[in-house]
Amino acid sequence: MTGQRRVLVVEDDITIAESVAVRLRAEGFLVSVAHDGPSGVAQAAAFLPDLVVLDVMLPGFDGLEVCRRIQASRSVPVLMLTARGDETDLLVGLAVGADDYLTKPFSMRELAARVHVLLRRVSRATSTQSMELGDLLIDLASRRVSRSGVEAHLTPTEYDLLVFLAERPSAVQARERLLAEACGWHEGASSRTVDSHVKALRRKLGADLIRTVHGVGYALEVPVKKVSS
Repeated sequence: MTGQRRVLVVEDDITIAESVAVRLRAEGFLVSVAHDGPSGVAQAAAFLPDLVVLDVMLPGFDGLEVCRRIQASRSVPVLMLTARGDETDLLVGLAVGADDYLTKPFSMRELAARVHVLLRRVSRATSTQSMELGDLLIDLASRRVSRSGVEAHLTPTEYDLLVFLAERPSAVQARERLLAEACGWHEGASSRTVDSHVKALRRKLGADLIRTVHGVGYALEVPVKKVSS
């Protein structure tokens, strides 16, 4: 079917992988399945998915490494699956480019809902205009970001978070609002996930870009353009 959105499922448990694939195909997606880390990376390059459902624990190499390699070649939304309850593992996943996560066991209905939410965020209509704040340039049409002429490779969630803050420069945004409105995360998600993405933005765009307001949240500081002498 022309225009079908593509989803890659990387899961070593064959029963879970097939259940996820069946549900997503029923939702109208074109689905490809891989059962280990190397195959997941190879299929991501060949299949060019619009979204990846990715298990953390995989043979070959783990889902964190799969996520790193996929995001290094092209930005794609990643929904990570984990059997672990350790928040540290979830934060590591977000730090390497995952956009959301589900802890096993999960319902297929919830997984399908998360997939639709992530894809809507990425394909959300934007104007052809760009946002320019000092030396920070955000191209809303192409979803590309650069600072001082140097392009930064952002994940979809990092991009959405940056745009939300850039639309309200210098205004402090609570973590809870950023979770719900900028990132579209589910109720009950930890506010530390916002901290993780802010840390990534600072690493990629400069530590001075986003100001921390302790006990509240974050604000984007309007960068000053560098003037060459």
